Amino acid sequence: MSISVGDTLPDATLLRMGSEGPEQVQMSSFTKGRKVVIFGLPGAYTGVCTSAHVPSFMRTKGDFDAKGVDEIICVAVNDPFVMQAWGDSTGGAEAGITFLGDAASEFTKAIGMDFDAPPVGFHGRSKRYAMMAEDGVVKVIQAEESPGECDISGGEALRDAI
Repeated sequence: MSISVGDTLPDATLLRMGSEGPEQVQMSSFTKGRKVVIFGLPGAYTGVCTSAHVPSFMRTKGDFDAKGVDEIICVAVNDPFVMQAWGDSTGGAEAGITFLGDAASEFTKAIGMDFDAPPVGFHGRSKRYAMMAEDGVVKVIQAEESPGECDISGGEALRDAI
């Protein structure tokens, strides 16, 4: 079952690159007392993720700041090395987006957003979604029907929903 408005984010462990290498991020402590936007997508360097989803949040970063959002977090089922490189190559990291790797699909599975597409090598990947949570509680969530679409999960659509 997918996470819904009013649900609490699961206490999953994600990974990011720190100054000493990969470091763990506990989602519950990372979101505690904060207003965050989290968007999930099938994978770093994939077509729609790179050409549409990340850029939509780069374009709307200032709008989310104005709405009191403390952080915009991109989550994909990739390792932290890939997420860091992708954040750098898209300009998303420089724009202020935090890239977290959900290497074991722990968070993705816990929120019911995992899917498989064996013909393209996707196993335990993330569906495309965007959500806003306050103090770890989901206030808005918008998920796409198809991983190839980026309409209701894009930055503009989420901005307009909050």
